[in-house]
Amino acid sequence: MASTPVSPLISTDELHARLEAGERIRLLDVRYRLEQPDGRPDHRAGHLPGAVYVDMDTELATHGDPSQGRHPLPSRAALQDAARRWGLHTGDTVVVYDDYRSVSAARAWWLLTHSGVDGVRVLDGGLSAWAAAAFPLETGDVVPEPGSIARDELSRGIVTIAEAEAWPARGILLDARAPERYRGDTEPYDPVAGHIPGAINLPASAYLEGASFAQPEEINRALAGAGVTERSPVAAYCGSGLTAAHLALAGAVAGIDVAVFPGSWSQWSNTPGRPIATGPTPTGELSSV
Repeated sequence: MASTPVSPLISTDELHARLEAGERIRLLDVRYRLEQPDGRPDHRAGHLPGAVYVDMDTELATHGDPSQGRHPLPSRAALQDAARRWGLHTGDTVVVYDDYRSVSAARAWWLLTHSGVDGVRVLDGGLSAWAAAAFPLETGDVVPEPGSIARDELSRGIVTIAEAEAWPARGILLDARAPERYRGDTEPYDPVAGHIPGAINLPASAYLEGASFAQPEEINRALAGAGVTERSPVAAYCGSGLTAAHLALAGAVAGIDVAVFPGSWSQWSNTPGRPIATGPTPTGELSSV
C-alpha cells in the first residue's frame, strides 16, 4: 500500500510535541510585510524557541532592474550561503513560519523545496496560532553554528515572462492578487493596473480560513472554481512573486502542482509591450504597457 504523502503544513500541536520530544528541527522565522520589510525587531521581541531570522529582501530575493520584478530570485550561491547562515545541513527537518498568513513563509518553502531541500514544512497559522496555543516564545537573536547544506540550481516549477504570456493557451494561469487589483480598479505598487490576458483571479481569501489554510477538499473546490482540473497545467503570479508561492503551497496541500511566475505583475508591468487586460473577465479590454 502506498504511503500517504506528508502535508507541506505542520500544526502547532504537532510541532510543539516534536520539539518537546527532543527532535532536531530547524525553525526559520520569515517575518516580512510591505509596510515593515525588516522583521528583525519583532523577531527579537518574541519568536519560537531556537528560530533563526530570515531576511526576505536580502536572503530570499535579490535586487535588480524594475524589469526583473520587485523580488527577483536569489542565485543558487546566494541561497546556499543564506541557508548555511541559518545553520542548515543536508537532511535537516525544516519548519518555516511568519506572522501574516504564511505568505513570506511560503516563499521560503517554495525556494528551498524547488532547490532540492526535502520535507520543508510551513507552520499552519504561523506565529499567531503558536501564541494562541500558549506555547513558549523566546527573545533576542539566534545565531546558529554555520551549516553545510549544498543547494541545487533553482529551476523546477518556474515560469518565465514569455511562458506566462503563452500559458492561458495551454492551461490555467491564476492571478493571486486582490480582485480590485486584478480588475485594474487600483494598483498601489506597480506602474500599470490590470492583469495578464487570460489569467483567472484566485485571491488568497478563497483558500484560507483566517490565518490558516483551508482543508484540502476546500482548496480543491476553490481551484476547480477557477477552472483547474486534474489535467490542467497550472501556474500562478501575484504582485511580486510572494503570494504566487503561497498559492503554490495551497496547491501542494491539495495535491496539485502549481508553477510560479516569480517576476509576477511587477515584472510584467515594467516590461514595455506586454499586453494588459482589465475588468472581471479573462478577456477584458486589452491595451499594452
